[in-house]
Amino acid sequence: MPRAGGSRCPTLGYVTERYPDQWEADVVLSDGGTAHLRPIRADDAELLRDFYARLSPESIYYRFFSPRPHLSDRDVAHFTGVDHDRRVALIATIGEEMVAVVRYDRVGDQPGAVDGDRPETAEVAFLVEDAHQGRGLGPVLLEHIAAAARERGVRRFVASVLPDNRRMTRVFREAGYRAEQRFEEGVIELVLDLEPTDTSLEVMTAREHRAESRSIQRLLFPGSVAVIGASRAEHSVGQTVLRNLLAGDFSGPVYPVHPTAVAVAGVRAYPSVLEIPDDVDLAVVAVRADAVHEVVEECASKGVRGLIVVSSGFGEIGDDGRGRQEELVRLARAYGMRVVGPNCLGIANTDADVRLNATLAPTMPGRGPVGFFSQSGALGIAILQRTAERGLGLSTFVSAGNRADVSGNDLMQYWEEDPATKAVLLYLESLGNPRKFARLARRLGRRKPIVAVKSGRSTQGVPIGHAARALTLPDHAVSALFEQAGVIRVEDLSELFDVAQVLAYQPLPAGDRIAIIDNSNSLGLLAQDEAVALGLDVRPRIDLGPRAGADDYEAALASALADETVDAVVALFTPPTIGGYDVRVPEKIMRLAARAEKPIVATYLGKEGMPADLRVTGPDGMPAEGSVPSYPSPEDAVRALAYVIRYAQWRQRPAGRTPELDGVDRDRARALVAAWLPPADVAGAEGGPVEVSSEQAVELLACYGIDVAVGAGGGGVPTRIVIREDHSFGAVVSFGIADETAALLDDRAYRLSPLADVDAAEMIRAIRTAPLLLGHRGAEPVNLAALEDLLLRASRLGYDLPEVARLELSPVMADASGVTVRDVTLSLARPLGPRPELGPRRLS
Repeated sequence: MPRAGGSRCPTLGYVTERYPDQWEADVVLSDGGTAHLRPIRADDAELLRDFYARLSPESIYYRFFSPRPHLSDRDVAHFTGVDHDRRVALIATIGEEMVAVVRYDRVGDQPGAVDGDRPETAEVAFLVEDAHQGRGLGPVLLEHIAAAARERGVRRFVASVLPDNRRMTRVFREAGYRAEQRFEEGVIELVLDLEPTDTSLEVMTAREHRAESRSIQRLLFPGSVAVIGASRAEHSVGQTVLRNLLAGDFSGPVYPVHPTAVAVAGVRAYPSVLEIPDDVDLAVVAVRADAVHEVVEECASKGVRGLIVVSSGFGEIGDDGRGRQEELVRLARAYGMRVVGPNCLGIANTDADVRLNATLAPTMPGRGPVGFFSQSGALGIAILQRTAERGLGLSTFVSAGNRADVSGNDLMQYWEEDPATKAVLLYLESLGNPRKFARLARRLGRRKPIVAVKSGRSTQGVPIGHAARALTLPDHAVSALFEQAGVIRVEDLSELFDVAQVLAYQPLPAGDRIAIIDNSNSLGLLAQDEAVALGLDVRPRIDLGPRAGADDYEAALASALADETVDAVVALFTPPTIGGYDVRVPEKIMRLAARAEKPIVATYLGKEGMPADLRVTGPDGMPAEGSVPSYPSPEDAVRALAYVIRYAQWRQRPAGRTPELDGVDRDRARALVAAWLPPADVAGAEGGPVEVSSEQAVELLACYGIDVAVGAGGGGVPTRIVIREDHSFGAVVSFGIADETAALLDDRAYRLSPLADVDAAEMIRAIRTAPLLLGHRGAEPVNLAALEDLLLRASRLGYDLPEVARLELSPVMADASGVTVRDVTLSLARPLGPRPELGPRRLS
């Protein structure tokens, strides 16, 4: 294979170059299916001939501007003989068939030309099989061929398109690149500048969102389900899933697959998925791990759209299982299928038109506004049981198990547009693509709250079944990055449900001012102490006394809801030790809550026969809008409310912008880094970091408008800025005071690069020692604007240059007049590839 080394093309007479690993990718198409992209190879001749034979005369004419019913041997040799530099071709395959090809050829290029003579312009052309046109292959191929071209020094594409070929013209025009167009001799000629623009990145992100969302929708809304491995043995995995599908009254047909049984659980069975007479949209696979491969091949032949693999024996058991798991995903994606699992609990959709319970869970919560993603299969049953016990309704539920393919990122793409989902809950044991998670969460969080339990705090867990490395950032740094993205990170499952109950059924608060209404001084003080400890502003605390009844609570609650200085209410009620007991108290609270525009939480210590929760129920008996979450203790109620208040404040803050910085010369910076980095075989077997000289570091910083006065004196507060390239999160910025105490306490603020203006401002104020910068004990505050500007410039440098393994500015002396960088250290390393968010779409 060319990737492994160079080889000579016998027809064209030049030596082919190896191609980078990232030129191969699995991609999601606009209809939710998948395809595999890779460079064309010399042994693809027959694949190309078969592809060409399926093309319509119109598609051929649009590509070659003339009839060409057959490809000659020389044509085939020409199209498959590329050098992955001056001539590059990428193909898309689904199963064993080529379905599309894109290629570029440098304009005016000559074999044997040296690197400096290589043209920066190339002609580009597409050809997509008729049956697969309209599935988004053209746009995704353009993204990948453009990325390959940029890596090889091509800066512009020229495309010649017939005026009638509107679909291809639209592919180029809608890509978001800077483009010029002219019309000559009956042909439209388009010139594309391949430098990514804000528009091209937005277009790519929007297409990624729609495609991945659609791929999840296909899983959650199947028209039919096959259970492969539906055993007749009671309590077996296959029969359990089958019985849950039937008990849940799935809206479509269910097909048990068993090699010998005529029927399973009273439903006609088939010996193979291939023998099912009708279409199968979703297959639940519950066979031995070593039999899964054959089942996936049969599902591919049947045209199944998605797989739920509940079978174990994959990545969770070690290297042998990991290889089996990788092959499972490779095969499924190659044939257009997404995979949930393996080693998972399954998926559920409570939509009345679907009623899908393809899980191993005996208890399924009712319909509600919460989407739930759980990485754990074993814990999933307990999670669903607790969800039902809390009366929390779900829209959809996905347990991903080993998360070999479908992940929480995919579900966030789907839930962003799902009108049935109001809030998102995540139980995460690891983060497969943390940077993408942060990007998606930040966008989704502006519309819908995300609550996450991230376990593995002590180990920063490696994804189950993956060969990925553990997260290298400390846990509090991960929490800071979650906070930057607007994610509500809670400590445990109990807090997860506590917070979810507020978000699902109560409005968001406008601020942090809370009123506490109680009939017990002890309860009220507990709530007040917790609120103050969490930084909330307790306005009126209304102690109604032990004899307070329903009318007293109604009046006090109505007054608090009408008070413009109150943003949320905590209602506490306990039965009196003597005297009468007014059973109407919860009814009054619920009635006011149903009309309130402020959130209300409660601690209701009822006696036997009294409701322990304050729920407004819908026609299906599930809690509805206006239900008041009730907690066993005042502290729990206040804590849940505090999480929601902090989220509401994040959502109210401006999203900020990444400002354009003057005095930045990115081209020179990139040239310097390229010149200083030694070849890969010199930098070490793993391309380890190489520390550059102080003079070189100063020169690079100057490209971003950062002046360094090495060894200069001067007073002020010593601060420290570090940019590091994390293999999971990308460029991460940390900021803190540069002294031993701050280092001992690890008093650092963390954010992802590039920083928005609001991020820089928040970082400075986020550290515990921030008062030293803000004018502690009468001292003059430092120049915060200058410090923020330095953070923005340093973060932009780290983002633009993934070769920067570590950049430390310390000490940076800050005073009222400005900032002075007194020392700098810089290490460079070869990146694994371009930043994912700047590169073409791909499944990780």
